Amino acid sequence: MRFQTQLVPARLIRRYKRFLADCTLEDGTEVTAHCANPGSMMGLAEPGMKIWLEPNDDPKKKLNYGWRLVDHENGHFTGVDTSVPNRALRSALAARQIGPLAAYGTVRAEVKYGTNSRIDFLLSEAGLPDAYVEVKSVTLNRQPGLAEFPDSVTARGAKHLAELTRMVEDGHRAVMLYLVQRTDCTRFTLAHDIDPAYAGAYSMAVRTGVETLCIGTHITPQAITIGQPLAVDM
Repeated sequence: MRFQTQLVPARLIRRYKRFLADCTLEDGTEVTAHCANPGSMMGLAEPGMKIWLEPNDDPKKKLNYGWRLVDHENGHFTGVDTSVPNRALRSALAARQIGPLAAYGTVRAEVKYGTNSRIDFLLSEAGLPDAYVEVKSVTLNRQPGLAEFPDSVTARGAKHLAELTRMVEDGHRAVMLYLVQRTDCTRFTLAHDIDPAYAGAYSMAVRTGVETLCIGTHITPQAITIGQPLAVDM
């Protein structure tokens, strides 16, 4: 997935009200950017961090910049926009590029299911059980090479796991797909200490038959693309 406009570098002044970030451009201009991430962004919102913003001239948008990347200034990047995984994965699923799900030819997004829920992707193919795929963006890193989810308590995430569990019980296939938006991680695990309830819901889902996929990404200031599967260390 290529960014629609060329990203520009900046320095973070502060992130506040979850969805706003004050930043300084390279010429010294201070701007406010939209932050499309409702999580805690632990370790990714420290003042002074180098970040990348996407400019826009859309009159329908209140802000002229969107915060897209954190530049760790060591050759690695983290994508902070939580809408990216679904956009990048939709084309990859349609092109049958995700190995364990490549048998499915029909991909539908945001389909209603369960109790007032929408599944990120519903995959179907003649002769196969429907596959319900829930996607989570992973950005937390507290140990070298290890990505973790979640970065804050997520009752909504636990609800999604319960919905996937019910889909398996009804005879369908259900997949919890974690997309790691970091280029400095090779392994994935759950942050049990941050949200024990989510970890418990995950354990129950796996015992029922919900599958786990964890996939990495390639990130540059030009594009974010789907990478290779990462090791899951539970």
